[in-house]
Amino acid sequence: MPNPMRRSTQPHFVVCGDSPLAHRLAEELSQVGEDVVVILPSRRRNHGPQIAALPNVRVIESAELTGEAFISAKLDRARALALVAQDDVGNIHAALRAHEIKPGIRLVLRMFNTRLGNQIRPLFDDCAVLSDADMAAPWFVAAALGELTPNHIRVAGRTLCVYPRRETPPSHVLCGIGSPDPQSGSLRLLPPGEGEPDLVLAVANRSQRDPLTRRRGLPRPAAVLAALRAVLDRKIVFALLFMVGVLALGTVLFTAFGGYSWGEAIYNTLLDAAGAAQPDPGLTRLNKVTQVMVTLVGISAIPLITAAVVDGVVRARLSTGPVRRPLRGHIVVVGLGNVGYRVVGQLRDLGVPVVCIERHENAQGVSLARRLGATVIFGDANREETLRSAWLDTARALVAVTSDDVTNLRAVLHARETRKDVRVVLRLFDTDLARRVEGAFGIEVSRSVSYLAAPAFVAALLERQVVGTIAVGRRVLLIAEAPVTAESPLSGRRLVELRRRRDAQVLALRPAGEQAMNWEPDAEHTLAPDDRVLVVASRAGLARLLAGSASAPKDPTAVA
Repeated sequence: MPNPMRRSTQPHFVVCGDSPLAHRLAEELSQVGEDVVVILPSRRRNHGPQIAALPNVRVIESAELTGEAFISAKLDRARALALVAQDDVGNIHAALRAHEIKPGIRLVLRMFNTRLGNQIRPLFDDCAVLSDADMAAPWFVAAALGELTPNHIRVAGRTLCVYPRRETPPSHVLCGIGSPDPQSGSLRLLPPGEGEPDLVLAVANRSQRDPLTRRRGLPRPAAVLAALRAVLDRKIVFALLFMVGVLALGTVLFTAFGGYSWGEAIYNTLLDAAGAAQPDPGLTRLNKVTQVMVTLVGISAIPLITAAVVDGVVRARLSTGPVRRPLRGHIVVVGLGNVGYRVVGQLRDLGVPVVCIERHENAQGVSLARRLGATVIFGDANREETLRSAWLDTARALVAVTSDDVTNLRAVLHARETRKDVRVVLRLFDTDLARRVEGAFGIEVSRSVSYLAAPAFVAALLERQVVGTIAVGRRVLLIAEAPVTAESPLSGRRLVELRRRRDAQVLALRPAGEQAMNWEPDAEHTLAPDDRVLVVASRAGLARLLAGSASAPKDPTAVA
C-alpha cells in the first residue's frame, strides 16, 4: 500500500508526467523529505505504479494538464512546478495555464528545443528551461573518455571545460582555478590573466587537441592498406591481393627460368595480363604454363576491378564526412538522435575525432555531425563491415545512445565480439536493467538519461540559480545564472567589482531585454534590474554572492 503524503504546512512540489524522468524527480524529492504531488494520466500505466508507491507522494490522475488538475494539486500553495513531458508545445501550454493560476510560481520546463524555451522564458516571472539530453550528454562523454565525472559543461551554446593553463590559449580562458583556500577548503577563482594557476576554466577549443588538424603528408603504406580495407569488401581485397601475387610470381618465373632480364620479365608479364600474349611453341613447358597463368589472371582482372569500383562507390556514398583516412583514438557514436548529436557536439568541442553510425539518413543529428567535421556512416552497428568502416580496431571507445535499449545492447555486445578490449558505453532507459547489464556483461558504463538528468532538475527546483555543476578533482564548482532584481545586492554593482572576488567569477552577462549571453561584457557595466549574470562559484561563494537577495536560494550548500 503506498505511503500517504504527510500533512504539513510547508509548500509542496508539483511534478507532471509519468515518464522515467518524472519518476526520478518524485523519488529524489521524496528522499530529501519534500512533499510531492504528481499529475499523471493513470497510476496503473507506465511509471504510475512506481510513482504512487513513493512516500510523501500524492498522485492525481488527469488525462490532460487542465486548470482543474492544477487546482486539485493545490498549485496556488506549491513551491515549484516541474513540467517534464516529452512534448515541448504541451509543456509550454501547461506552463501558461499554471502561470494564470499562480503567476509567481517557480517553473522548471523540460524542453528538447532549448532555444525555443529561452525565447518563451521571459513570459514567466521565474522559469528554468532544461534539456534532459543536455544534462546527460556530459556523463556519456566523460565515460567514453575514461573519466569518472565530467569536467566540462554545455552552457548557453558553449562548452566550458577545465584545462591545464599551459595548454590553453589565453583568449579562451574565462577564469583561473587556484589551489583551495586554507580556511574554507573551497577552490579559489581568479580573473583571467591573474596569477599562475595550474588549471583554468575555458571555452573548449576543438583545434587545441584535435588529431584531425595534424600535418597532412603523404599517406604511409599501412594507411593506404587500411583505407582500402575500409571501402572494399574483404573478399575483393583478398582476390586483388591474390592476383597481384600471381603476377609477381609470373615475373619471377620468367626471370628465373625463361632467361629474361627483370625489365623484359615485367614487360612480358604486363602484356600477357593485358591479353596480348602471342603463342610461341619454342617456349619451355614452364614458360608456357607461366604465360597461360598470367593471361588468365589478366582476363579475370576486368570483372574483379569493376566489382571493386562499384563496391567502393556504394560504401563511400553510405559514409559521409571529410575524414576517410584511418583514424586512431577516436570515439564511435552509434545513434544521432536527441542524445547522440549532443554527445558528438561536445566531443568535437573537446577536440576528439568522432565517427558516427546511423541507420537513417534523415536523423536529426546527421547535418550537425557533418558540420562539425565528423564522419557519418549509414548502416547497422551490428554488422562487422559497418564497425570496420568506423575504424573500431583503433577506436578509443564506442558509445551506443539510440532510443532503443535492444539496439544499444546488441551494438555494444557485437563491438565486444569484434574487439574485446574496446571501452563501451551504452544508454538504457531502465535504470535497474542498466545496473544488471554492467555486472553481467562487464560493460564499463550503462546509464539512463533520466538517472543522469534528474539531479539537475531537482537542483533547479530547489535552487533557483544553479544550472549545472563541473567537477575539479574531488571538488565541485557551481554554474549559476543569477537574476538581478531591484532588491538584489548585485543591483548597482560594476562587473569589475565582482571579478575581484576569489570565491566567484562572472563568466557572461545577459543584459535586460536581450536573449543572447555576452561572453565578453564590459568590465565597467553596472548591473541593473532584469540583467542576468552567469557565474562560476564555490558553494559557499554562491551563497555569499547572493546573500540577502530576494531570489537567493535558501541553502546553496545542498547542491552536490
